[in-house]
Amino acid sequence: MRSPLDTSLSSGFGKTGTKKSKVFIAAGLIAAIPLLISTFAASVTVGTGNLEFGQGSQQATACDNNIFVSLGEEWHSSPNPQDSSDGFFRIRAVTISNLDLVACAGKKLRVRLISGESRELIVGPTPESKVLQITLPSQPLTSNLSDPVALALTYLTGLGSPIPVALISEVSLSVSGTAIYDGTILSPNNADATFYLDPAATTVNINGQTVRRTTVETVHNPS
Repeated sequence: MRSPLDTSLSSGFGKTGTKKSKVFIAAGLIAAIPLLISTFAASVTVGTGNLEFGQGSQQATACDNNIFVSLGEEWHSSPNPQDSSDGFFRIRAVTISNLDLVACAGKKLRVRLISGESRELIVGPTPESKVLQITLPSQPLTSNLSDPVALALTYLTGLGSPIPVALISEVSLSVSGTAIYDGTILSPNNADATFYLDPAATTVNINGQTVRRTTVETVHNPS
């Protein structure tokens, strides 16, 4: 069975993850666990500020030129009068793997999800919430970190303006354990940054079939 997320994304960061996506999905089906993971090389877009991961309409310099993105999915029940068992696989989490926290120290890390119609999908509690952002630690981590305050987790508009609204998302920065993308040993030079869109699944339930592209940016903007 082919997942709608088995589409490779064009990027200069590395090879596509189509084969890995199929392996993860098959494993999920065999184990009867309602969690799918699709993996891609990251596609990058130009945003506001001093963009560093990069492709787009201008030249950009990357603080890390080889990252990968994994989309974690889980079953979301959505019954209707015609089918009480209806539902879809929602995007539960977005993980950026092989992230060099030393080279990218102090940078802001941003993630967007793009639909097949090239629209930025809503990732927060307001219609304007189109971007998830954290600030990477200025000093290398020695242990995993999941404090949204310490990481300055916030929502942004598509143009990069902060949105002052209560968080429904969570985040984790992992430097120990194994990488979600390829199972390599995590370290400050090979970290996982995972954005959990809405762990309670009460507000943000993005159908995985609608996601065509994931974009990742770093911005050097201390303010």
